[in-house]
Amino acid sequence: MIKISNGFSGERSISLPDIIKKTCLDDGLLANLYITDIGFYPHAMYHYRKRPHGIGQYILIYCVKGKGWYTVCGKQYEVLENQYFIIPKGEAHEYASNNQAPWTIYWVHFTGHSAHFFINDNPAPRDIEPGTTSRISDRNAVFEEIFLALCDNYSIENLRYAASLLYGFLASFRYLGHFRKYNSQQVRFNTSDIVNMAVRYMNENIEKKLTLDALCKYIGYSTSQLSLVFRNQTGHSPHNYFNMLKIQRACKLLETTDLKIKQICAKVGIDDSYYFSRLFTKTVGISPKKYRESTANAKSGLVV
Repeated sequence: MIKISNGFSGERSISLPDIIKKTCLDDGLLANLYITDIGFYPHAMYHYRKRPHGIGQYILIYCVKGKGWYTVCGKQYEVLENQYFIIPKGEAHEYASNNQAPWTIYWVHFTGHSAHFFINDNPAPRDIEPGTTSRISDRNAVFEEIFLALCDNYSIENLRYAASLLYGFLASFRYLGHFRKYNSQQVRFNTSDIVNMAVRYMNENIEKKLTLDALCKYIGYSTSQLSLVFRNQTGHSPHNYFNMLKIQRACKLLETTDLKIKQICAKVGIDDSYYFSRLFTKTVGISPKKYRESTANAKSGLVV
């Protein structure tokens, strides 16, 4: 049986050097809560880890697609799409992706004097179901900001900024109800506005493949009803509109990050980079590579 710990196509990860971890431990602010490792593994086939003696950090794994399993405190759990779990510090554990439906996961190793406040008493997986108030895209944006800060450099200011964001990121899991309730930027719409509900659901599932049946089940309409209403109001089918949202997100990532094309594919839920390039070119008019070059030239003031 194949078992690997990393090396997945499109993966991104950071492991802080030991000297930087010591800096965190010795800093008055960082010692309360800081990251030691962070990453994103898309379609992580054969992903497997076993630590018979545990490690010195808590491990949060958030499954956004696919499924897997983990064993902790002598009990095995299955983890499904839209679930997360936290492995306690110092606990023996084992976890793996499902070979038939490999998981796509965000993961963070964290520790500090205040880290235990974000841990649930029960180690069983918890649900993060998409919905009109779920704010999944907001949470993932915070993850990206933490990751970019740590990618930039390990200055004390950057480390403190990443740690400050970590409080909010962990709180969005531990205090899920509060995170969804107290959203000053929440889009207000009448629940009878079917198209707005559908578009919000699409945005909350932008990193996945979303079927029309799943969308209709969430909205409570038949496929023919939703397709008709959606096309009348937007001029597009739900499928085409969802692809447009994916390309819109890809454009933003091309403009604001240095992610590779394969990594951007994973962030917008498209496994095939060739299909992504064709869809992007058809939608935008130029290839992803040329789009990135054009936006970079525009920022620098170059005329090409």
